[in-house]
Amino acid sequence: MDDDAALGVEQAAVVAGARRRAVRDGDRQIDTAHLLHSLLEHDPEVRAAVGGPPRLARLLGYLVQRSIGYGLRWQGSVEDSGALAVLPATAVPGPRDPRDAVGWSPTAAAALADARERARRRGEPRVTGVDLLAALTADPASRAVEVLERAGIRDLDARIADGVEERASDGEPAR
Repeated sequence: MDDDAALGVEQAAVVAGARRRAVRDGDRQIDTAHLLHSLLEHDPEVRAAVGGPPRLARLLGYLVQRSIGYGLRWQGSVEDSGALAVLPATAVPGPRDPRDAVGWSPTAAAALADARERARRRGEPRVTGVDLLAALTADPASRAVEVLERAGIRDLDARIADGVEERASDGEPAR
């Protein structure tokens, strides 16, 4: 399965948004928090999985603060759960800009690979936002999980599983 095709247009936009966010923030890598932030901006199903407006607002507030607050300790460090070495920008699909020298954290690269595997196991040719959200929350040491926990969101695994079961049973997206 071709990586660009596996992501599809929607998730390629999420990846491009995460890349732009990392470049703009001056980060040397795209991490799982960048992916989470971009995913929330682009995917209404993921926003619904997070919960109502108060939870979503609190989560987005933490994500916005990462460049001016607690996230500063992440700058210059590599998000690594021990899965892979730091990957260059060309190792993960998406629009490429020659000025973009930002690579992928090992944890973010592993989450993208896990999202592709989740779609493949369902027999789907494309990764969904929920696939990527589930993959981002699978590593308890990821920055995405840290941000979710700081925002008080700890039940996402169950909400995601419920949504997947609902989609599988009636063919409609979970609400």
